[in-house]
Amino acid sequence: MRRLLLIGIGAGDPAHITVEAIAALNEADVLFVVEKPEERRELVRLREEICTRYIEDESAYRSVHVADPERDRGAEAYRSAVEDWRRRRADAWEAALAAELGPDDTGAFLIWGDPSLYDSTLAVVDDVLARGSIVFEHRVVPGISSVQVLAARFRIPLNRVGGAVQITPGRLLLDGWPAGVDDVVVMLDARSAFRSVAGEGLDIYWGAYLGTPDELLLSGPLDDALMDEIERVRSEARERQGWIMDTYLLRRRRPVRR
Repeated sequence: MRRLLLIGIGAGDPAHITVEAIAALNEADVLFVVEKPEERRELVRLREEICTRYIEDESAYRSVHVADPERDRGAEAYRSAVEDWRRRRADAWEAALAAELGPDDTGAFLIWGDPSLYDSTLAVVDDVLARGSIVFEHRVVPGISSVQVLAARFRIPLNRVGGAVQITPGRLLLDGWPAGVDDVVVMLDARSAFRSVAGEGLDIYWGAYLGTPDELLLSGPLDDALMDEIERVRSEARERQGWIMDTYLLRRRRPVRR
């Protein structure tokens, strides 16, 4: 039967690849490379370095490039836009698997960070399987996420004793500080959502390009000076690199007693 491996390859540092991920890479007959329109050469180079460093026999596999569909980021209906994008992604992946993965082959997708955290791969694979036109077994190989790298760089735990941690996209933080938590990890924030919770007695631990040679780190009280500095650094980095990936932890200085 066809097999598919969904391999988390970490946030960017090839040294973050797990032993399980290395073994999985060496099982693959076909590597499916999803080519995103916005993906930068640095990310392509890092992915190539991972394959070169860890796959023992480069002649034992072949690469199949799958064009990722454009996503309408300007649509007002966010959820329906994402659902449409995932459907078109499933169309492309279904066609690639049917055409390129033989009946007894093992295929693999290399996934930045961890497949279970703010990544659509699992949902898309479930969609392809539900259609029933192609049958395969699949296995998920966890990876080191940017959230884990962020905590490691600042030498802090994500949670505090007896407390909860919430992970949220930036657009939800714009609605206000979530109830019942003192520590919030924010991902996918393109609009400086941290400004919406200024004055809450928070510290921020911010990182960009985590795990790559271009890594940037800033931390301190969430005040006007630091918010301005983060926006300046982020803007300059985006202009210099042409893209940016960042995440941050917001932490209440004095946890609310419950």
